[in-house]
Amino acid sequence: MDAKRSNVKLVIAGLLLGLFIAALDQTIVSTAMGTIIKKLGGLDKFVWVYSAYMIAMVVATPIFGKLSDMYGRKKFYLTGLILFMVGSILCGTATNMEQLIIYRAIQGIGGGAIMPIVFTIIFDLFPAEKRGKMMGLFGAVFGISSVFGPIMGGLITDNISWRWIFYINVPLGILAVLFIAKAYHETKNTRKQVIDWLGAIMLTGFVLFLMFGLELGGTDGWAWSAAKTIMLFVASGLFLIAFLFVELKVKEPIIKLSLFKNKVVTSSMAISLLYGGVMIATASYIPLFIQGVFHKTATQTSTVMIPMMLGVVLSSQVGGRVVSKFRYRDVMLVSVALLIIGTALLGFAMDTSSSRLVISLFMIIVGLGMGVSFSLLNISTLNAVPPQYKGTSSSLITFFRTIGSALGIAVFGAIQKSAFQSNIAEVPNLNPQLAEKIKGGQALLDPDIQKQMGLPADLVNKLLEQFAHSVISIFQWSVLLPALAVIFVLLLGKARLELNKAPQHGAPAKSGPQGSTGKPTPSQGS
Repeated sequence: MDAKRSNVKLVIAGLLLGLFIAALDQTIVSTAMGTIIKKLGGLDKFVWVYSAYMIAMVVATPIFGKLSDMYGRKKFYLTGLILFMVGSILCGTATNMEQLIIYRAIQGIGGGAIMPIVFTIIFDLFPAEKRGKMMGLFGAVFGISSVFGPIMGGLITDNISWRWIFYINVPLGILAVLFIAKAYHETKNTRKQVIDWLGAIMLTGFVLFLMFGLELGGTDGWAWSAAKTIMLFVASGLFLIAFLFVELKVKEPIIKLSLFKNKVVTSSMAISLLYGGVMIATASYIPLFIQGVFHKTATQTSTVMIPMMLGVVLSSQVGGRVVSKFRYRDVMLVSVALLIIGTALLGFAMDTSSSRLVISLFMIIVGLGMGVSFSLLNISTLNAVPPQYKGTSSSLITFFRTIGSALGIAVFGAIQKSAFQSNIAEVPNLNPQLAEKIKGGQALLDPDIQKQMGLPADLVNKLLEQFAHSVISIFQWSVLLPALAVIFVLLLGKARLELNKAPQHGAPAKSGPQGSTGKPTPSQGS
């Protein structure tokens, strides 16, 4: 154990700041994108401003999680912060869309180091009876920053400059670096380590081809049935098979596959994946619905996610506090029930005549169901594995949530486009060429594009009504995700948070392969 003790308050401040900016940048560009396109051009490439960040983060997350297990949390958390700040500065100086996309990928690599290590350090620092409260706090910050991003993006873009949505990360990041560098002290690991470079390459190939397939599929020239689209998924599958083969053979795998023999770990990952799909569907399409129905601009609707954010904050805090009193399964059953109710209300009770108040109430219910997962799934996973795999396990929660979001965007995007094209077939006297040109209907939300197309106001209103109905179809389908999650919630069995683990500040407790006591823990199955 290190002779120095960590200054816990400063460490928490450094971790909160890092998590805030990393999660914020997943969504902050959404309301600023219209202005960025006008300044930089590159309308045909703008989707990659989002995708580059997400892809880089998904690739980096499990690799940095494993490296933090091997060589310590502090150095890789600081590395992630520095990379993130460098990427942010570069994004702010971008002069064209291609540069911005590359720089966002650098940001994403930094974010892939920050997010999983934050939760691992919290687990290392605090004894079991305090972990729930702290995970609730950090889960709430993650939820706030993810949902608060569009609000900040709109405010900063309108009042300062779009470049400051990136520059704002720098002072916050510097504070985080100073706090962690000064205040966090961890046990030095002197055991000789071997890096699984081949596994890292195979994992990177799997994720890259999968994400490219999801991002490009269904776009111009990349029909889902096109040979080149199918080949992306085939290549991803081959890399996955190769990755699994390598991980079974090497001494120090990037992801230890035997961890998935634990029902708690596997169930937590599956729930994270499914909740990620619900989260992205709600966060992406509720603002579009509001724009279409209430004829608002993207900036005007940037605050529409506040009700969901309030629900997320409240339930994340409550979930973190009650997890020590109840089984994971019992807490998550309440969560998944609320999420089913919330998505069902959005899909079957909401329509184009619904008031903003009614929609807000539905969103609060979704937020209450969603927020618990941000704290509880990290607790359930980290408490179920030996200390030497906590960084890896924490990274996998982020990994699966992000993959779930990527799958959700692809699948729900295809559903919405198909529903919209089917709906507008009923609009009389609509030019077939125009129907193909407006594709999924998002272009109709921009008044400038409406003018460029020369669309009369009455036709725009009819099309926007059909667009709103196509968005509702997304929520009807999204009910299936929390319904499926019920199966994995039940598989959590009787597992619950152990209260007999009390690691030293800055270092995980010494343990054998079964946990801190060397005995099997209640969290390792039912």
